[in-house]
Amino acid sequence: MTANQETRNFFVVGLRDAHALENQALSLIDRQLDRSESYPEVAEMLRQHRGETEQQILRLREILTKLDESHSGMKDVALSFVGNVAALAHTVADDEIIKNSLANFAFENYEVASYRSLLTVAEAGAFAFATSLLSQSLNEEQAMADWIGSNLPALTTKYLSLRSHGMQADR
Repeated sequence: MTANQETRNFFVVGLRDAHALENQALSLIDRQLDRSESYPEVAEMLRQHRGETEQQILRLREILTKLDESHSGMKDVALSFVGNVAALAHTVADDEIIKNSLANFAFENYEVASYRSLLTVAEAGAFAFATSLLSQSLNEEQAMADWIGSNLPALTTKYLSLRSHGMQADR
């Protein structure tokens, strides 16, 4: 196998992994949207990011199609299931919204790293057609990670305030 074939194969695997990761993100977002009634600002960002995530999936499929490849249904199902389980794990926590926010911050930064790696491979493999699509997804993921990071103090303060006034604070 040539170096170009190795790079292409690595790129395809990375794209399939990113596709599955975005499906996991949809599962996480959907479960959290069901349980964020005390935090409309979080729900609004989750709804917005859900739309972005759907577009990211389409972009990844577009790149795979141009490579005459497809996504991995098995990876998609497996990571979607993991996303549902992860979201459900926090539902029993007294501070569910905080736990979700911490997990979301880590997840978004993982996605940022994933897209940065894919961009590096796209450049190394001369897959120029993919760089603008991957860059757009990277920018969306970075914006969401930045929003979570910058809003975590206010979210924590709101949680503490609701809790101290005997109101529902967990979600």
